[in-house]
This record gives sequence, C-alpha cells and structure tokens, in this order.
Amino acid sequence: MVDGVIKTDLIAVLVAVTAGQPRVLTIEEGSALPSGPLQTGHRSLQSGLRAWVEQQTHHPLGYVEQLYTFADQQPGARRSISISYLGLSREGAAEYPGAAWHGWYEYFPWEDTRTDRPCLAPIMEALEGWAGGAPSKRARVAGLLGKDGQGWNEDLVLPRYELLWEAGLVPEAQRKEPTTEGWLAPGLEMTHDHRRILATAIARLRSKIKYRPVVFELLPREFTLLDLQQTMEAIAGRTFHKPNFRRFIEQSDLVEETGRLASGLAGRPAKLFRFRPAVLAERSFTGTKLPIVK
Repeated sequence: MVDGVIKTDLIAVLVAVTAGQPRVLTIEEGSALPSGPLQTGHRSLQSGLRAWVEQQTHHPLGYVEQLYTFADQQPGARRSISISYLGLSREGAAEYPGAAWHGWYEYFPWEDTRTDRPCLAPIMEALEGWAGGAPSKRARVAGLLGKDGQGWNEDLVLPRYELLWEAGLVPEAQRKEPTTEGWLAPGLEMTHDHRRILATAIARLRSKIKYRPVVFELLPREFTLLDLQQTMEAIAGRTFHKPNFRRFIEQSDLVEETGRLASGLAGRPAKLFRFRPAVLAERSFTGTKLPIVK
C-alpha cells in the first residue's frame, strides 16, 4: 500500500460443531484464520473474503455475517483495518496444505466449563498476583472469572482474553513487551490479532444462540434432540439440564418430528427431528429467543 492508504484485511471465522466440539477452520497449521487484503479486483468485501477462503482452504464459504471491525494502530506502523466475518458450516476434509480444523477450546481451554478446567486455578493465581492490591483490578478479575460468588458469564470471552493480554499472560502480549520469564496461560497462539478475533466470534455466537435459532446452520437436515442439545452445549461451553432443555424445545415450536428414527444407535432408537420451515426462514431475522438452559 502506498503512504496515506489504509490497508484493509478481510478475516473469516468459519465455525463447525463436530462430535460435540466447536471447531474453527484455520491456515498456517492452526496459527491463523483464513484472511487476505482487500484488492482492487474484489467486487465487494464479501466477494474478497470468499476468494481468500476458497484460495487458502478450498472450503466453500456459505452464509456469513460481518463480525467486527478492528482499527487499532501499532506504534510506528501504518494504520490498518481488520474486517472480520463469522460463518457457520459443517466440517469437511481440510485437504489443502496448511489448512486444518481446530477445536476452539484449544485456543481458549478455560472457556469450556463442561470440563474440570485444571488451567483455571493457575490463571486465577497469576491474575491475582498481577492485580496486587489494586481494587479495580481485583474486581475485574473476580467479575470476569466468576470469583467471590459472582457467576461465570460465558459471553465475556473477549474481555477475559483481553484481561490475560493486559496482564502479559498470553504469548501475543509478549510480542509488544517481551519479558524474559513468567508463566503463560495455556492455549494455542495465533498470529497478529487473530485470537482476539476468534474470541469475538465465540462471544457473538454464544450470545446469538440465546435469541436466534442459528444452530440449524451447524446441524444436518435431520437430527435427534440429543444432537441439538450437544451442539448448543458445545457452543456455550456449559451443560444444560436435559429435561428442562427438552421441555423448552418442545414448547418453543422450533422443531417437528420427521416420523423417522435414528439408526445405528445403541439402546432405544431416538426420534429424528427437523427445524420447522418458518424457523429456517428466519435466517436473516431476530426474535426467537433461545435461553441458556441451566
């Protein structure tokens, strides 16, 4: 880019849920998201994004929506804009060199409350050491990590990552102010600000499943209620009370029985469901509330 022209990067967060785990399509052996600069030959932002994703991964890009625009400027560097998009898909074989699907909890292991999260205690200890006696810092740590009686808010993925960055506990922070020693939180590192963008996407999707039936993008045409529950649990990073969840789904009028049973399952065959046509027509609308079921 010539001086005075702002560089614009297009970045895709393409999400799938496979075997109860949320997955994200990456390049560069898992260290980056599919991305590239907006070029004069691109008819639009989305056409440019699709071109980069298909070129770098050979995975077709379906429905996407704009996620966030980052316009931070590093000292001594020309300002650049990163325009990120969120897409929902189903995982396919990543046969292109360098392209791979990775579980998003590989990058944020503390975000999956379905597990014991052994990393959470040392993260808390390190953050408390960083906060010291500063009341405002200690309040942030307690609020974001659910300490001192405050509940864990699964939507605060980005503020938690930014807190770890501010405390110098993620490798991305070390690029700006490297230190020679110190404990770092677990989780795969990503290039540039891509892990921050991934955190934003996780938070957006966790929020969206509470008010829009977006999970149909992640499921096959026909599914069991257990498939639906496990997909939503994977995104939220928490488990739901099974009877309450099923009661809610039945009362919400989101799905309908197909009259068929799932095959190849141990035990009693499960009924197969599909989303009602009216729900599928709501792809571009809001309104149907899907609360997190405790």
